[in-house]
Amino acid sequence: MLHAHLPYVRSKGTGSLEEDWFFQALMECYLPLLQSIEKAASSKNQQPKITIGLSPTLLALLEDIDLKEQFPEWLTIRLELLKSVSKSEEEAAEHLSKTIKKQLAYWEQINGDVIKRFAVLQAIEVIDVITCAATHGYLPLLRENPESINGQLKTAVREHIRLFNVQPLGIWLPECAYYEGLDLLMVKAGLRYAVLDGHGLLHASPRPRYGLYAPICTKNGVAFFGRDSDSTLPVWSAKDGYPGDPVYREFHRDLGWDIPQEQLNTIGIQDSRPLGLKLYKVTSQRVPLDKKETYEPKLALKKIKQHAKDFLKSRKTQLEELDSKMTIKPLLVAPFDAELFGHWWFEGPVFLEELFRQAKSEEIKFTRLVDVLSRKPKLQLCAPCPSSWGKGGYHDYWLNETNSWVVPEWNKASKALIDKSTKKLSNEIDLRILKQAARELLLAQSSDWSFILRAGTTTTLAKERINLHLKRFWRLINALDGQEKISPMFLQTLEEEDSLFPLIDPNDWLPF
Repeated sequence: MLHAHLPYVRSKGTGSLEEDWFFQALMECYLPLLQSIEKAASSKNQQPKITIGLSPTLLALLEDIDLKEQFPEWLTIRLELLKSVSKSEEEAAEHLSKTIKKQLAYWEQINGDVIKRFAVLQAIEVIDVITCAATHGYLPLLRENPESINGQLKTAVREHIRLFNVQPLGIWLPECAYYEGLDLLMVKAGLRYAVLDGHGLLHASPRPRYGLYAPICTKNGVAFFGRDSDSTLPVWSAKDGYPGDPVYREFHRDLGWDIPQEQLNTIGIQDSRPLGLKLYKVTSQRVPLDKKETYEPKLALKKIKQHAKDFLKSRKTQLEELDSKMTIKPLLVAPFDAELFGHWWFEGPVFLEELFRQAKSEEIKFTRLVDVLSRKPKLQLCAPCPSSWGKGGYHDYWLNETNSWVVPEWNKASKALIDKSTKKLSNEIDLRILKQAARELLLAQSSDWSFILRAGTTTTLAKERINLHLKRFWRLINALDGQEKISPMFLQTLEEEDSLFPLIDPNDWLPF
């Protein structure tokens, strides 16, 4: 199960850091993943099945016409930069150039319509596309105003229906975060299943008879699956898993740190940053970045095949042991952030390809979560435990001394939007203002900025984003109150800059 998500990082000008996040994810993750899954689906001897969550903000970026037009040039610039590498880097640079050219050719082949390719894979039942909260809002921290959670969920569902012409039944809860009663709001939005970290099920009441190896169901009719750490650790851990192997590509050594600033200036980059151009291998966890050895693609490919075989053999052993103790067929759920495959772990998409190719010989069967539930199994009635994934496992990464200040700001703004949603608006302009205020509130609620504040990386950017959307929100609300005048041009500018969710409906914030 993969969760594909980026915050809404569209910006007016080209060359921004946020824009780089999106383009790098396209080049390294989303396009290679699509190609790997499509390749497996085209084989008569393979039965690839996978659940993929596509967040509404990521879908908005994938749909954006300006970003689609800029992406080929962004790739071309990187191809040019690879021509100026040192002699020792030539083999790795040639391999990366071929990889980028492959993505460029694929992009042109599909006319930049990534969403359509996902939709086709769903139509032939290879993948099940599920949704997420509208802007990846951390739902337990919004619970003071359930209407705000309703806005996150219903906006997401409406957007999914607009783009895929089908009601999503599953959701990737942001950060897999759950609290008591959230399932009722999920049902109101038409959502019937989700995945939680393992302790969300293991500490459920009553304790599930089959632990993590079968879904449970709440009294409100929502099924929950639990993450199996034995299936995920080898894939995501750089320390204890496959990605840290010496022959795989090193993530942190990037040409963006090696190229002179003068050369970066010629391509419009004013400060050193990762460019998505990595030519070195892990070598050893103890070797500093400047001592890494150059990447050897053939060695990495050989190792991928070995690791895929090892992973499947381990899962087979695990399933056989579980099968001997259970009266139903055991299920292993392995959820990951999609960007692990290709971005963080360069070889990840090919590893996935190898899993599908080798699965039959190891007697491993892949399935989608929706297929498990469509068989109408008898599920144990349980109340999941409030939980999240990530460090600490119980919300503390998103509520601590670095980011707790934003929670009362969300609550205050949510109350104002709920109040305004009950008013009968007199004209079309006021309705546009209210809709844009809803967009700005949703964007301010993105959990990505809270995560960055806690991680201590680009904290200035995170604060600026939160404050920007809150400032815009209050200007719009004050305009509805008559306390401030905003020009039609200002409103149009906001609608163009934060142009996601064209079908947003303020009625989603009406009091229950």
